[in-house]
Amino acid sequence: MFGFGPARQDKFHLLFAEQARHIVKGARQLKEMLTHYEDVEMKAKALKETEHDCDKTTHTIIKELNTTFITPLDREDIHSLATGLDDILDEIEGVSSRMVMLKIARPTQEEIRMADILLAAALEIERAIANLAQLKELSAFCTRIKELEHEADEISRAMITRLFDNEENIKELIKWKELYGRLEATADCCENVANIIEGIVLKHA
Repeated sequence: MFGFGPARQDKFHLLFAEQARHIVKGARQLKEMLTHYEDVEMKAKALKETEHDCDKTTHTIIKELNTTFITPLDREDIHSLATGLDDILDEIEGVSSRMVMLKIARPTQEEIRMADILLAAALEIERAIANLAQLKELSAFCTRIKELEHEADEISRAMITRLFDNEENIKELIKWKELYGRLEATADCCENVANIIEGIVLKHA
């Protein structure tokens, strides 16, 4: 088992940091799309490009993992963290593309609030990744990510309950159930990354 030493953090650690930057960018793009709901197709396309950039970084990590004899962390942890980070932006992009595909007239205030939560979680993840090389002071970041996931979960459940209680148009119900479910899934992916980071810390404690 190896820690992130000075000689090796310039490979995997910097690639994780690159993934985190893509996630923050994508979360900002989603928030901007929902807050200023115009030119939606163009904004969704731009977010798709960000997601594609993150995919390329993820593929680079996997390639490096397959060609590096001695890795700074357990191989399964590197793979889990890389794919976990990638999943977050996949889900964020899924929200934006569905706003277009489902022809949503305008977002709800609750959806915008969930986008705010996702951006806050993305920023916490970026900070956690920046501290991962030292494997310390990560608990607060992970705790905050989990608090944000809980808040997103509560909003999603409340809105889906309200939909089933009040929405008479079955098509609109299906659309919004899909969107809130996707937003909640994105928050779940953020929590999953926090869990992976906590697991890495425990191994190296």
